[in-house]
Amino acid sequence: MIVKICGITRREDAVAAVEAGASAIGFIFYPKSPRYVTPSTAALLGEGLDTWKVGVFVDESSATIESIMCAAKLDVAQIYGAAIPENIRVWKAFRPEPRASASGQTQIVTTQGAEAILLDGPANGISFDWKIARDPLHKIIVAGGLDASNVAEAIRIAKPWGVDASSKLESAPGIKDHERVRAFVKAAQEAK
Repeated sequence: MIVKICGITRREDAVAAVEAGASAIGFIFYPKSPRYVTPSTAALLGEGLDTWKVGVFVDESSATIESIMCAAKLDVAQIYGAAIPENIRVWKAFRPEPRASASGQTQIVTTQGAEAILLDGPANGISFDWKIARDPLHKIIVAGGLDASNVAEAIRIAKPWGVDASSKLESAPGIKDHERVRAFVKAAQEAK
């Protein structure tokens, strides 16, 4: 299972996430976010760290995504919006609307070319009904409102490929609490 710590804005937070065992760290390239970083800053924050570096994009063009991916030295593009650039790893992000099928689960439709689907809460720091994330046909990453207190339950219910946390691991927007990061990664790794 992959464990991603998102919204990294400081080198010490990136290092703490990697030392805690995170498989991925995320950088926000949405200027309206308090966690926004420039591509050159992201490149410096992730330099030399042995983990996947993920760029989070909102309604950007394929050309812009590709340009930032190269400048920031990223491994994966996590995309909210329609663009799906070719020849790069993409995690397509959605904020699901709970429209249950007859079986009680939402049918998730993947986007062509996406390696995984990231399901996020209705707003930052808010979770959703994890039952709708159960999808044995796709790689699902659960995000939104996760921390050490609820990640094991999310994993038990959704059985995802990965989990992602940001705001619940902070002491202030963009400032990670290293103890919360360690506790989250540990709880996710120990979940069954």
